[in-house]
Amino acid sequence: MRAVVYDRFSKNLDDLEVREVDEPKLPPASVLIEVRAAGVNPVDWKLMAGGLDALFPTRFPVIPGWDVAGVVIGVGMDTPEFRIGDEVMAYARKDVLSDGTFAERVAVPVRAVTHKPASLRWEQAAALPLAGGTALRAIDALGDLDGRTVLIHAAAGGVGGFAVQIATARGARVIGTASEHNHDYLRELGAEPTTYGDGLADRVRALAGGPVDAVADFAGGQLQTTLAVLRSGGSHVSVADSSVTEHGGRHIWVRPDGEETARLAAMADDGALRVEIADRFPLDGVSDAFRASSTRHQRGKLVIVP
Repeated sequence: MRAVVYDRFSKNLDDLEVREVDEPKLPPASVLIEVRAAGVNPVDWKLMAGGLDALFPTRFPVIPGWDVAGVVIGVGMDTPEFRIGDEVMAYARKDVLSDGTFAERVAVPVRAVTHKPASLRWEQAAALPLAGGTALRAIDALGDLDGRTVLIHAAAGGVGGFAVQIATARGARVIGTASEHNHDYLRELGAEPTTYGDGLADRVRALAGGPVDAVADFAGGQLQTTLAVLRSGGSHVSVADSSVTEHGGRHIWVRPDGEETARLAAMADDGALRVEIADRFPLDGVSDAFRASSTRHQRGKLVIVP
């Protein structure tokens, strides 16, 4: 089958190749998915650069990609949850960095897989699991938000946009940071926008009328501002700064969890979660997708369509 691969850690995106690789093996309690779309996330190019080598054992060549939506074409032993022909989606991260989703087919453990709602396009279903799961896990960790004020750093990004929608659906008042050209977008999602940079803490306190009840950081480097605007006893999380744990916060790392992805899918199916696609790329356009992702300027998600 055709897949995108790299043979060593590298920051040179020209080291990505599309070539023929062996068909995936299908272990018990797994499904073989024909890939219709695969989401692109910043972690994909960070992994290629070796940035998370301390966390994951690696087996080269590596097929990148952790998000997938597609059709079940094979079912492993003792997998009663799915049948051939089912339309599914998954956050398909495995314990070893090797067989990812930027390929024509991928085998995924059933614990990570859920059914795709018919209302979601393939690209939307592939864009949702990792970013949406990160947002959901972060907002869950903040506790009861009904009637409370939440600051979300990087609110217009792939994760932040989902977090804004989840928090507002739970009754929160959301203040979100973003560059000015994304302020109308944040208003559409239900947030009150403000620009990041010098004076952010003062702007947030002015908007909130005092300290905020909770903070979710999807940018990194925001701990000083977070602590400056957070009320005593308030909750805060970060996906990018592990030092928050030294200040009463929680460092978020999303897990492959089909039930969690099913919660996101149900929200999207009900119209409570908008999944915006910024651009689509073929397999031989993955290097361009990585370049676009690394600029952090796009609004919405990037997807690979084999």
